[in-house]
Amino acid sequence: MGYVLESCIAEREDCCVAAGIDLAEGERAFPVYTDPEKCSVKADAIIDFSSPASLENLLGHALRTKTPVVIATTGYNEEQIARIKAAAQEIPVFFSFNMSLGINLLAELARMAAAFLGSQFDVEIVEKHHHRKVDAPSGTALMLADALNEALGGGRVYVYDRHSVRRPREPQEIGIHSVRGGTIVGEHEIIFAGRDEVITLGHSAASREIFAVGAINAAVYLSGVTAPGLYDMSKLLQSRSEKEEI
Repeated sequence: MGYVLESCIAEREDCCVAAGIDLAEGERAFPVYTDPEKCSVKADAIIDFSSPASLENLLGHALRTKTPVVIATTGYNEEQIARIKAAAQEIPVFFSFNMSLGINLLAELARMAAAFLGSQFDVEIVEKHHHRKVDAPSGTALMLADALNEALGGGRVYVYDRHSVRRPREPQEIGIHSVRGGTIVGEHEIIFAGRDEVITLGHSAASREIFAVGAINAAVYLSGVTAPGLYDMSKLLQSRSEKEEI
């Protein structure tokens, strides 16, 4: 993702790469550090696509330098998410399980469908990713499940594996299923299964560029934000809408 970000940023005029963080330090058109603590370059925002294991050092650097940060990595545990929310009390933090505009639109459509269909339809989510993805289900699948759960009034139970459960499906369940294989960038499908009819909403990512572009847009947005807080794609889109109205 670092190379994808660099390529996408090179095509833009509203931002540039100030520095990079990579365990494999190499020659680039900008300085690259193996550890955030070693970075002495001041930036307007940080974009992180690394791994949950890097969170502590990342937030430590961001808090120390008071730099807004875009967290685009998934697979965080509850303790780490709490750490992210705590950091957002001191600096602007953009946190989303998926940086794609299309996925965030899918979440909104899912909310609308769930609110309309109610408990008359069973809901299942199927997500597919490449064989190198380590977390399952994907953070995006959980984000979609949370959106559905909220629209359905809460109280839904997430079921991740049915092979060991010998009983009929309960109405309050949201099934979440993971597929790993090949080079699938990312596919998410929401199935609303009712009596004699099925409604399907889906999103397919053709390349990783859509995530990079979303993260870059988030970083440019955060560069103009001064108030600490937890920001997400909905706030970015709202900001864009307000600017267009003006």
